[in-house]
Amino acid sequence: MKIAKSVNKLGTEAVYNIFAKTKKLKKEGKSIIDLSLGQSDFKSPKHVVDATIKALKDGHHGYTLPNGIIECREAVSRKIKILYNAKINPERIVIMPGGKPTMYYAISFFGEVGAEIIYPDPGFPIYESMINFTGAKAIPYNMTENKDFSINPDKILSLINEKTRLLILNNPHNPTGSFTKKNIIDELVHGLKKFPNLVILSDEVYDRLIFEKEEIPSLLNYPDLYERLIVLNGWSKTYAMTGWRLGWGVWPEKLIENVFKFCVNTHSCVNTPAQYGAIAALDGPEEHLNDMMEKFDKRRKLIVEGLRSLKGIECSLPGGSFFAFPNVKNTGMNGEEFTNICLEKAGVAVIPGTAFGKFATDNVRFNFATSTENISKAIQKIDNIL
Repeated sequence: MKIAKSVNKLGTEAVYNIFAKTKKLKKEGKSIIDLSLGQSDFKSPKHVVDATIKALKDGHHGYTLPNGIIECREAVSRKIKILYNAKINPERIVIMPGGKPTMYYAISFFGEVGAEIIYPDPGFPIYESMINFTGAKAIPYNMTENKDFSINPDKILSLINEKTRLLILNNPHNPTGSFTKKNIIDELVHGLKKFPNLVILSDEVYDRLIFEKEEIPSLLNYPDLYERLIVLNGWSKTYAMTGWRLGWGVWPEKLIENVFKFCVNTHSCVNTPAQYGAIAALDGPEEHLNDMMEKFDKRRKLIVEGLRSLKGIECSLPGGSFFAFPNVKNTGMNGEEFTNICLEKAGVAVIPGTAFGKFATDNVRFNFATSTENISKAIQKIDNIL
């Protein structure tokens, strides 16, 4: 059979390859500490689960509007007002089955042959995958140039030209765990005034997972960008709801009709009962988040201290998310080699930096959203093989 050439341009996520290897090794009876998957070990909040079950029992399980039930969009709007003091019309909010559809739609709207799209490297691999799929030219900006992996406004602005259609930002950042502060975002936004036709996709899915009492400088805080700003967010990280497949996006008003059509053509609507759970998450108590962040902070410091104690490894302290991104060059191995021996000899599953782009050949991603016991054991196991 003959398939479209564009299909062969699609990439994947290496985490699934590691996940498959891990499952195989476990099936063979080997003990594996999994620090690879981008999810936490916390359960979804009880009141969210209860609200979803109630919705099912009450019969709320039929089709809904493709852009989400109005009650859910209104709940997102309320939360945005509370968190960022930004007033966003619910009609500009679209509920999605996860975060990826917002990426896919945004990149599809602006990606075509002859266009250029700027994205972070290392970065979430689906950015580059979808850019290539559309036929646009993927233009990476190197996140490894700063030791703390923070955004470099001058570097980004220097990559923009008349062919640039879309700029993708991610803060806090996956896979590095970096957090870029408001003064740097201010500088970038000021520079973007010179490029009024450039659209920005701001991936802020880790917006509540920030340490040291810092707060995210959401691009929703910059109303002058609204006519060309797409913000991606969701429930998966903040509320430990990764498998629920729930996300939301804020779109420019003039693009809503196009987004609606994409929803109709791809997923029809988002799981209805889950949307009622999503409302409960946004409107309900947040003790779970406070508890989660308190534990994440302890785990963050533990894993960084442990990694720094290992011979040949350097590691910056993550400012957000639940990832550490050490450099392993001085072990005599690159990231892929290090990842392989960690899994095969130490029984610790991690992800090589090259899974997230070409600039992170010497880095490895560790997920510290697991128990302190697992982290300590993993460090000891790696120390033994080094």
